Order: sequence, then structure tokens, then C-alpha cells
Amino acid sequence: MKKMKNNLPENVLYIMKRLSQNGYESFVVGGSLRNLLLGEEPKDFDMTTNATPEEILRIFADCKTFDNGLKHGTVSIVFDGEVYEVTTYRIDGEYLDNRHPKEVRFTDNIKEDLSRRDFTVNAIAYNPKIGIVDYFNGEEDIKCRCIRCVGNADERMKEDALRVLRALRFASVYNFTIEPQTEQAIFNNMSLLKNISYERISTELKGILIGQNVGYVLKKFCDVFAVFIPELKPMFGFNQNNPHHDKNLWEHTVCAVQNVENKPLLRTVMLFHDICKPQAQTIDKNGVSHFHNHDKMGSETVKMILKRLKFSKKFTETASMLIYYHDTRISADKPSVKKLLNILNEENFRLLMKIQYADIMAQSQYKRTQKITVHSKVNSLFEEIIRNNECYTLKQLAVNGRDLFTIGIQKGDIIGKILNELLELVINGKLKNEKKELLAYIKKQAVSE
Repeated sequence: MKKMKNNLPENVLYIMKRLSQNGYESFVVGGSLRNLLLGEEPKDFDMTTNATPEEILRIFADCKTFDNGLKHGTVSIVFDGEVYEVTTYRIDGEYLDNRHPKEVRFTDNIKEDLSRRDFTVNAIAYNPKIGIVDYFNGEEDIKCRCIRCVGNADERMKEDALRVLRALRFASVYNFTIEPQTEQAIFNNMSLLKNISYERISTELKGILIGQNVGYVLKKFCDVFAVFIPELKPMFGFNQNNPHHDKNLWEHTVCAVQNVENKPLLRTVMLFHDICKPQAQTIDKNGVSHFHNHDKMGSETVKMILKRLKFSKKFTETASMLIYYHDTRISADKPSVKKLLNILNEENFRLLMKIQYADIMAQSQYKRTQKITVHSKVNSLFEEIIRNNECYTLKQLAVNGRDLFTIGIQKGDIIGKILNELLELVINGKLKNEKKELLAYIKKQAVSE
């Protein structure tokens, strides 16, 4: 217990002490306590107390406070620029929209407050004097790495449908499994996600995708994701019927997601990179499937999906572009690398390298050695180009429009055409990126014309 106390910030201990001195009890609760028990550092600390919001405000009248959550019993107290939320024990009223209680009623019973919470791992409380209060065996579930609803799992999911995705996020992020009754409740109530805003869904989706246990979640709960992304359904169980693949399309996708770095953009791209393969499928005379243009089709489809899910414009456009080029076969020579680098830019090319590697490693062993060898050479050439600041954009070209203007070329469209021609010659190694040489070439061309 002393160790737990030592992990609490001084400001948290001070708030709890001050409430105690005024005759009230208080506890650290929720995700902050869960993370402490997992051995992780919490991002913030939430507290609960039997003091009413008005009493909290009175006790901390000399401090900066916010009471914008007052109707739900929450008072925010500011110390040293940090915000600490203190919420009165409460009982939630009826949930009419599968998301929010119609009303809340305050109580002075900590057990009643904990019993309204979603999962046992979030229904634990701690007070330095009392110790851990755990009516629902949440501490044991943390040790067993198990997600379990508090009380009746079906009721918990019906109350707040977002808990369907929260359960999956916790399982993914903390490498937990979901116990059978909670799992069944997820499937029973997953259709209620249609009542949840896309903004909330996309936030949970990002959290799920970056988790270490994302493979378990995507495989076992694929039908849940299809509720708000129905475009995924054709991927489930789809036989790719091609020597480059030894997994069905969804298994390959899950493997690719796991293979790539756990960044939201990269994992989102891997989730959708092959989404249009079923629509693009053709079968040759030998019975082998091919998927020409699935990357181009997928680029447009993912743009539509991410827009619907309210992802940012930049995130959507970058994901769409990376999917468009994810299957591009890049030759292991500098001109080829520079031409694609000119289209993508350095940051996106680097992302593409990670995406293509993850894709290769999710495929069969067929020609894998050759694929990895080419990929490695391309990546080395890319790094060499960046390291040496070699020219691959108009901005890096040793001449510009002003230089052409000074030698008598004054039409804008002609200047642009000449600059692009020079860039192509430099990229292909036919001219050095030196101002004197480039201008000499232009003058020579003008004379010959």
C-alpha cells in the first residue's frame, strides 16, 4: 500500500487530505488506478468522493476550479497548471440513447458508484488510509489480463454502446483477452454502434489499431468493425488464390497490421490497403487470381470511409495516397526512386517503405527473399539520396524560373516545361545539377531550334 501511495502525485494526495480534513472520504479511481496496478504511468488522475459538488467547491474556494461538469458531479481543480477531476459518488439514471444517462443521482456509497462503471478493471478505488476497495475482483482481472463487465454484461453494453469498442481497445492496448460473457454481450449489442457518433468511433478505432494485441481483436471481432465499416465484409474469408499468398485476405490484412509500426496512420493504411481486392479479382486460364488496380480502387474507397468516420483531411489524403502506391514495384535504381520520391516527398516515401515491408512479410514465402532484397536496395538508395541531398524536386534544381527569364525565356508555360525537362534529365543522370551546365544545355537547345 505504501508503494501505491508513493506513486500518487503530491497534488492528488493533497486534494484527498483536504477532503478528509473536512470530514469526507475520497478515492483515486478509474484508468489512473488501473494503469498504476499494471505498472504503467497514468496520464492523469481522477478522484471520487462523497462530498457534493457544492461542498467540493467550498473546500477548494481558494483554488482555481472549473465546474463545467457540475451536472454530472464533476469539479475540476487546478494545481501547478495540472487539472484534477473530483467527482461525487453517483448512480446513473436510465440510458435512453445507448450512450448517456438521462440523469445522475448522487450517493454517499462508494460501492454504488463503482457498480455503475463499465469493466471490473476500471471499478477499483484506492485511498492511502483505507487501501484498495475492489468489490468486483478487478485487481484479479488485471493480474489475469482479462476484460470483464461489472455486473450484467448485456446491460452494461446496452447502457453505453461505445463500451463495445472500449472493451476491444483495452484488450488491444493492454494485451488482455475478453471473458466469454462480455464477449457475447459485445456481439449481442454491436449493432447499437450505429447510434454512436463517428467521431467517438474513430477515436476508439485508432486506439484499437495501435495496440499490441490488435491481431486478436481484429480476428475475433471482425464483425464488430463491419458494423461501421461494412466495406470490410467481402474481405472476411476471401481466398486470394495466388502463389504470393498463403492466407485469406482478412488473415493477410491482420498480419500486415501487426507487422507495421504501431502508428495510427500506418496501421490504418494496412487495415485498408487491400480492401478492394474482392472487387478487382480476375482469374486467368490457369485458375490463378489477379487483382489489377486494387490499389487505385482502394485509394478512392478508403478516402470515402475515412471521410465518413470523420478523420482529418490530412490523415485521409495521406492514407489514400499511400494505399494508391502501396503495391508499386519500385526498381532498385536511383532514377526510379527519385521519380517516386518526387511524387511522395521524403516523409511519405519513408512511410511507404514501412508499408511495403509489412505487406511482404504478411505474404507467403513465394519469392519473399527476392522481394526483401529489392526492397532493401530501394530503401538504401532512398537513404543515400536524402543523405547526399541529391536532386529529385524542382525546388532542388540548380536553376529556376528567374534564371531562365534572364536568358530571354519569358513565357511562363515554356519556363515550366523547360524546368520539368531539366529535372527529368538530372534525375536520369543525363545532366549534372549544376547551374552552368543546365543553362548551357538550354542555350544549346535554343540554338539548335
